[in-house]
Amino acid sequence: MTEQNSKKRLRVDYTKCTGCHLCEIACSLYNEGMCNPALSKICVIRWEEATDFPLVCHQCDDAPCVTVCPAEARMRNEQTWAIHVDREKCIGCRMCIYECPFGAISVQKEDGTTTNCLLCNGEPRCVQVCDTQAIRYVEPSDEDEALFEETRRKLQEYKATLE
Repeated sequence: MTEQNSKKRLRVDYTKCTGCHLCEIACSLYNEGMCNPALSKICVIRWEEATDFPLVCHQCDDAPCVTVCPAEARMRNEQTWAIHVDREKCIGCRMCIYECPFGAISVQKEDGTTTNCLLCNGEPRCVQVCDTQAIRYVEPSDEDEALFEETRRKLQEYKATLE
């Protein structure tokens, strides 16, 4: 991992997502060693009849999941910029899940700790299989930050429909 890549982020353009779910398959194969989308760190949801929406950790600068953690189990890897969970410290309170604006944190079934995307150690497999570039791994830019905020806003709207 070069210093140049240290602050790259995943950026989602949901308008380009076709709902193929290849990102989920690639993630589960890489991270879990099996083709099981239920174990993926990314989840594609369908909203408004024809909108497919990849939910993935955006490694937020302000990282509300880190600041809300009462056990200080969540921290940033300064080399990859990914938010990691210390499973020894995680108490399974799920506060991070409630604070995540992207719905990108899940629970490990075996021990109740939380987990999220770790950027595949700087080579996100979801990006590699996304032919439409709905998911990209990029350096932050004004254009990508605008997309980030639009994605956050759209997901807040989606969450409101569930309440």
